[in-house]
Amino acid sequence: MDTAPDRRREALARAAALFDDGTLKARLGALVEIPSTAQEPGFEAHLTRYLEQGIQPWLEGMGFTCAIHPNPMEGFGPIMIATRIEDAARPTILLYGHGDTVRGLDEQWSEGLAPWRLTEREGRWYGRGTADNKGQHLINLLALEAVLAARAGRLGFNVKLVLEMAEERGSAGLREFVAAHAAELKADALIASDGPRVAPAVPTIATGTRGIFRFDLALKLRAGGVHSGHWGGLTTDPAVVLAHAIGSMVDRNGKILVRDLLPLNGVPAEVRGVLDGCEVEAGGDAATIDANWGEPGLTAAEKIYGWNSLIVLAMVSGRPENPVNAVAPDARAALHIRYTVDTDPHTFEAAIRRHLDAQGFPEVRIENAGVGMRASRTPPNHPWVRWAAESMERSLGKRVQIIPNSSGGLPGDVFVDHLGVPLAWVPHSYGGCQQHGPDEHLLPGPAREGLIAFAGMWFDLGEMPGTSPAN
Repeated sequence: MDTAPDRRREALARAAALFDDGTLKARLGALVEIPSTAQEPGFEAHLTRYLEQGIQPWLEGMGFTCAIHPNPMEGFGPIMIATRIEDAARPTILLYGHGDTVRGLDEQWSEGLAPWRLTEREGRWYGRGTADNKGQHLINLLALEAVLAARAGRLGFNVKLVLEMAEERGSAGLREFVAAHAAELKADALIASDGPRVAPAVPTIATGTRGIFRFDLALKLRAGGVHSGHWGGLTTDPAVVLAHAIGSMVDRNGKILVRDLLPLNGVPAEVRGVLDGCEVEAGGDAATIDANWGEPGLTAAEKIYGWNSLIVLAMVSGRPENPVNAVAPDARAALHIRYTVDTDPHTFEAAIRRHLDAQGFPEVRIENAGVGMRASRTPPNHPWVRWAAESMERSLGKRVQIIPNSSGGLPGDVFVDHLGVPLAWVPHSYGGCQQHGPDEHLLPGPAREGLIAFAGMWFDLGEMPGTSPAN
């Protein structure tokens, strides 16, 4: 007798087979070969090609209706909506992904590796987009394919997909697009994948993301450089002043000294509770996790998932690549703050200005300040989050770590603001994947687990009695 548990086991087995027989690797290789970088001129046609050739025919074969729309903001990549509606009374899940990537950085990859070719080496799959985000949305869609096969062509729920091609340029136009298509995109929850697990072997659910506040600090004192012998020690060096200004904002060990940039009441109790026992691993060739860096008294997980960070992205004074014997005329630094929903980024610029003035740096200007991506968070104990964790644990036979928000930025706020959906981000990558640098890669182990976990969730949605796990 064919029972639901039997069909669930079949769905999971089919998902695992899509990894074991090489299907996932082959399809990912074909997507990686499309050089869909959104950060370099001359590649614009590949952004559309990714959707039209790489994704649309496959989705239509699974019964989706697809439409590729121009971005509401001129000069940015298109956005696809794909829908598969079986029964409006059944649950509807919103999937999200982005097919654009950062620049290839071709010349910086290790010997024998290239950004637009999938290469397997020492247990890693190398190629631009393998981790961010081609491999991640491919895994989720392949899992749908496995469940369709196990259920004889039906899912038992509805799927809507938003696939954008400008995420690596701050998801420009996505907010306006989702607002304009809100009725069409109405769903019960967003379940999608991006970002890293807390550790390569630990299945993870993030219920939001930290936001990004960008700003420059600049100091210009004269029209041009002046002789370092004649003027050194007499005229103010802007690089020294700017270095001290930054040093007044964050100490030698990474503690933020501008306390108005931090959560007013510390790490919230529900965030601290869900992170209790959470161990963060860098993995691979990623940067070290330095115990003495950052806010004293917080665990590594609390620092990265429940707190704000201040980062100097770049600093320049003079011409470091070809210095001359001169006191430079100016200095500039680009910084950003990764912040949680527990702080208001609209207060940051005024707080920085007050601090600089109080510390004796009124001449240091704040320029280009603004929110790059907004923070978002669904309560970690939300019914949809608990349901997703229970389904994954049932499929994988191991504990799932819930975190209140991923450490990076994603446009989850767009879907919360305009669709009112709870968020469950289920990453398939890890912190050492080198996603924005050379040698980006995906680990096969988490990828296989991701296929199985999503096949289980997709199957369980078809068994759900109502449109909410609370029913």
